[in-house]
Amino acid sequence: MPPLVAAQRLGKAFGARALFSGLSFGIEEGERIGLIGPNGAGKSTLLSILAGETAPDDGSVVFRGGVSVGLVPQVPRFAEGATVRSVVLEGALSHVSHGEEVAWEAELKTDEALAKLSLTTGGIGPDSPLSTLSGGQRKRVALARELVRQPDLLLLDEPTNHLDVESIVWLEELLSRAPFATVTVTHDRLFLTRVATRILELDRRNPGGLLSVPGGFPKWLEAKEALLAAQESRESSLRNVLRRETEWLRRGPKARATKQKARIERAGELADEIETLADRNVSRTAKLDFSGAGRAPKRLLVAEGISKGYGGRTLFSGLDLLLGPGSRVGLIGPNGCGKSTLLRVLLGAERPDAGTVTHADGLSVAHFEQGRESLDPDATVRETVCPEGDQVEYRGRFIHVRSWLDRFLFAQEQAEMKVARLSGGEQARLLMARLMLRPAQLLVLDEPTNDLDLATLNVLEESLAEFPGALLLVSHDRAFLDRATDALLAFDAEGSGVTPLAGLDQWERWRKERREAAAKGAPREREAERAAAPAKTAKRRLGYLEQRELDGIEPRILAAEERLSALKVDCEKPEVVSDGPRLVALAREIEAAQAEVDRLYARWAELSG
Repeated sequence: MPPLVAAQRLGKAFGARALFSGLSFGIEEGERIGLIGPNGAGKSTLLSILAGETAPDDGSVVFRGGVSVGLVPQVPRFAEGATVRSVVLEGALSHVSHGEEVAWEAELKTDEALAKLSLTTGGIGPDSPLSTLSGGQRKRVALARELVRQPDLLLLDEPTNHLDVESIVWLEELLSRAPFATVTVTHDRLFLTRVATRILELDRRNPGGLLSVPGGFPKWLEAKEALLAAQESRESSLRNVLRRETEWLRRGPKARATKQKARIERAGELADEIETLADRNVSRTAKLDFSGAGRAPKRLLVAEGISKGYGGRTLFSGLDLLLGPGSRVGLIGPNGCGKSTLLRVLLGAERPDAGTVTHADGLSVAHFEQGRESLDPDATVRETVCPEGDQVEYRGRFIHVRSWLDRFLFAQEQAEMKVARLSGGEQARLLMARLMLRPAQLLVLDEPTNDLDLATLNVLEESLAEFPGALLLVSHDRAFLDRATDALLAFDAEGSGVTPLAGLDQWERWRKERREAAAKGAPREREAERAAAPAKTAKRRLGYLEQRELDGIEPRILAAEERLSALKVDCEKPEVVSDGPRLVALAREIEAAQAEVDRLYARWAELSG
């Protein structure tokens, strides 16, 4: 069978700026492709070309006969006054011929899709206007519209943006068992690992501009590392050859003119190839480096027994939290559960219904807000980071605003561009550029990963690891959340409270246990009792021995982690790799050491809760 879609030497440019050229690839039945690449590489444009909404400048897209294609864009568009049901019904009717019997079938498909995608619960109804829905809810409606069309190929552009973690897990499960092929643009590494069967990377540094790797995200990492290493090695080798050729030509040896001409031509070809390789091997990433605000007290923020609710619904209650320098706390849970409300209460923007929040004297806070409301769309990029003059102050020294913007990958011509014309990823980088000029003891990041590419995500992770202050982080990117934080506050979808957890692995076990309990029909009263039990324990005053255990548990955790790291290093030594029995024994020791680390973290969470 021929592929569903065959793209042949595709090229596209906007004005003088070429996005890509000479792209050739195929999409097979049932494939789940993850399309990745740096911001501005043309991923959304490529999806639009595959969907037939944009014409390529060069090349062609050939579809197998009868293949239908659906597209869920990054920002779905709907008719004015449209409702949830009218949008999904429109998709169902477009898939079938007209007629009374077929119209009844479309109604049935619409009702089924609304139920499967939870578009009739959580305050949403079939007649809800699209204008009243959140970004995540609108994304679900757009997805339902395409699913009822029963496409052979579904294209999704950043589907995880604006979705909460529960919705992302649901989407993973849906796409993993879908009968149709998918191409998904996303930078969610865990999503790519669990869903993708092939990775396509759109990047000018790749030969031909495109790297195709069978398998998930870990396989792509290995292939990309090998490719870059090979290209750098090739560049180094060719530079040595070119140096020898240049030296030979400079000496002007007595040789036949034809031979010397051939050497000159060869040197020119080598120089061209080196220039091409050097261009591929240059990697530009934003230089993110958050600045601390000098010496900080040990207790930056203390929350004791805080509670908050709206309209008779309790979002959280009896919550205690202590943040000091080096604290890394992540908030995870579904949309509307109270994460942003908790941030506002902790920052003093709202008063708690009960309990107290105390800040250290002169506490300095840098806040990355989810909606980027603080960005003025009519201001220029330069004015946003430097309202007056042409220099910014960073860590006690002055830097020209153009150089500062260059750190965040803004071209010289973008300095006078209006903020409204920037892409989502560029706006996120601009907000980071301004945020990093403010020395802070507490960094609050509310969904900072939306629209950021993989390279920028990695740099952001490294910057947060080096930040000396405290961090409060809300993110739907589970891999980012796990790497950037040491502890999680998990919000439950049922509104039963907030549970302190040690990390993502523990959250996934906790989530699975709650889902299994709900599936077995456990009485809500027993669920509430189990949810309330940790809170009651946390409020109990620690005994003398328990307090001593808590005081000494951090060095024990550190020692356990160091032992685990040492065992992993031993496991990679050549003399161990070739020794089968020793390798098996080490694997058992690593498993036991990991279990001990998990146990200590769980005990720490229990005692410090």
